[in-house]
Amino acid sequence: MKFASLVASLALTATAATPTFTRDVAPIFYKTCAGCHRPHDIAPMSLITYREARPWAKSIRQAVVTRTMPPWHADSAYGHFVNDPRLSAAQIETIRQWVDSGAPEGDPAELPREPEFPDGWKIGKPDLVIDMGQDYRVDAIGPDEYTYFTVPTNFTEDKWVSAVELRPGNRKIVHHSHVWSEVDPPPGAAEQSSKPKDIATTFMYHDGKLTHMKPDAPVHDNGCDVIDAGNYNGRREGQNGILGSYLPGRGPDNYPAGTAKRIPAGAKLKFQIHYSRTTGKTEFDRSQVGFIFAPAPPERPLKRMDISNYLFRIPAGEPNHEVSECHTFDKDIELLSMTAHMHFRGKDMRFDLIHPDGTRETLLSVPNYSFAWQTIYRLAQPHPIEKGSRLIITAHFDNSINNTWNPDATKTIRWGEPSNEEMMDGWLEYLDKR
Repeated sequence: MKFASLVASLALTATAATPTFTRDVAPIFYKTCAGCHRPHDIAPMSLITYREARPWAKSIRQAVVTRTMPPWHADSAYGHFVNDPRLSAAQIETIRQWVDSGAPEGDPAELPREPEFPDGWKIGKPDLVIDMGQDYRVDAIGPDEYTYFTVPTNFTEDKWVSAVELRPGNRKIVHHSHVWSEVDPPPGAAEQSSKPKDIATTFMYHDGKLTHMKPDAPVHDNGCDVIDAGNYNGRREGQNGILGSYLPGRGPDNYPAGTAKRIPAGAKLKFQIHYSRTTGKTEFDRSQVGFIFAPAPPERPLKRMDISNYLFRIPAGEPNHEVSECHTFDKDIELLSMTAHMHFRGKDMRFDLIHPDGTRETLLSVPNYSFAWQTIYRLAQPHPIEKGSRLIITAHFDNSINNTWNPDATKTIRWGEPSNEEMMDGWLEYLDKR
């Protein structure tokens, strides 16, 4: 009798120790995965219900054990980031044990409440939604297309926004998009050209916007030795900059608490949308943007700086081509976030800061850059940067046949907006120091 009781007790203990979907796994999925793995979002399958998740159990195990999911590409040796989604060792072990035990469902009564996404919005229900103003047709055949749309806001007063989410109308063809605000210049004022002043003749344009670098343009792979401190090849800065972006693997723009960006009264919204012809048939898109308004103007507006090198040249077949750009800060700031941006040949990117006293600090290292996951790395705490500090951004590109993402290893690559060309950008968000 005692032996039978012991066996029963051990069986109950083993059952209780076996992870189940409802009690142990769903809370992990809801916290770290559901933002993308839900119906009608970017991920290929939903993980909200047991019925949806169970067929993918072995693939889920492989992805989490190898730490390919949730996606995160920053080196953990540098910086602490508030949006780091990586699972803990205990969470990974829970998922591994769940799959190895046959992926049991468990008691449905233990299933936590499903995460809510009001009308599909990740930022919550927007205070205002504005679309790009038309149903845009993308023909079945042709190159990638960068198209600009301008729509009025009809704001009669300044608006401050604390969260912005761009939603593609057709995820099959919208590769990425940006939105920003512009105000018409006063009557008689000369409109400021977006063309770089020094070597404007080396660029090719479409609708007044830079799109390609001419093959015979000057070459400065090491931008730090040639141009610095805010020249056209080094900095684009403004109070607002881009309000929000939709990029592969990138979440919406939830600005840090207490910050906001201004949309001036009478401003127009400018949408830039990159269309990829991936379906082989005519498609239509009507993308939109949602805004959450801040309750009051912030003490310090959120600002953005884009540090870029336009003048690089990546030789055909080169597996590890280095490109750099620098910026020397002319005031004290508090850094809030960094984003590495390249295209298919991007290999890695590193942000190093040289302080005025000569000490060197690595702020961010992305050793395995992926064009499919262009993460914004939001610092857990604002990072003070002193006036006179110099930021060095160093990137490497793989233009060889060993790069499975490479569209054409036989082609020498210059700067260009299409994905089969390249960019080298470091995007910063910051506040002026109090």
